[in-house]
Amino acid sequence: MKPSRQRDQRARAEHLGGRLVRLVLATRNANKVCEFRALLADLPLQLESLLDHPEVGAPPETGTTYLANALSKATAAARACGAPALADDSGLEVAALGGEPGIRSARYASAEERENIALLLDRLRGVPAEKRRARFRCVLVVARPDGATLSASGTCEGFIAEAPRGSGGFGYDPVFVDPTTGLTFAEIPPERKNEISHRARACEALRPHLLDFLRN
Repeated sequence: MKPSRQRDQRARAEHLGGRLVRLVLATRNANKVCEFRALLADLPLQLESLLDHPEVGAPPETGTTYLANALSKATAAARACGAPALADDSGLEVAALGGEPGIRSARYASAEERENIALLLDRLRGVPAEKRRARFRCVLVVARPDGATLSASGTCEGFIAEAPRGSGGFGYDPVFVDPTTGLTFAEIPPERKNEISHRARACEALRPHLLDFLRN
């Protein structure tokens, strides 16, 4: 862990009035790490990620449900790091496509976000706006090295734009429209996204139980 981050975490511990609890984010996705740091910033947590542990491998996402994939990633990271680990598995579910891309969202066309978005828009070509309803879904799992687990989930409703818009966000954010603003997740400020996103709602559901679970 970088010295500057260690100083920041010591300052946070003093500000929050206690010792920080270690939690490893079981991902190397820098965008997800950034979101989790923002979503959990007010909790007394010493957050690390697999970016801080290059020696730790990530299991393949071969599960048939979001929960199975999140569970596999969290338990593997907890064992390897000897600390509680938080993993998510999330996806975009489009009603007109029977729920696709769903659990295959990150690999719909390939591992490239642009190619996944291009395939999604191609399959929705000609579908009118009122039938482009979509949902982001996130399942979180926290695993301890002793094998105990805690899970939570969250969803966010919206619809799919005709073309990508905005320069922020990641994944399918440029085509996922927030119906309350008419803006894509790539157009709205990160602070707003972190209030309404599927990942934000899953974190909110996890909060009442997280610290007790980590400290047991």
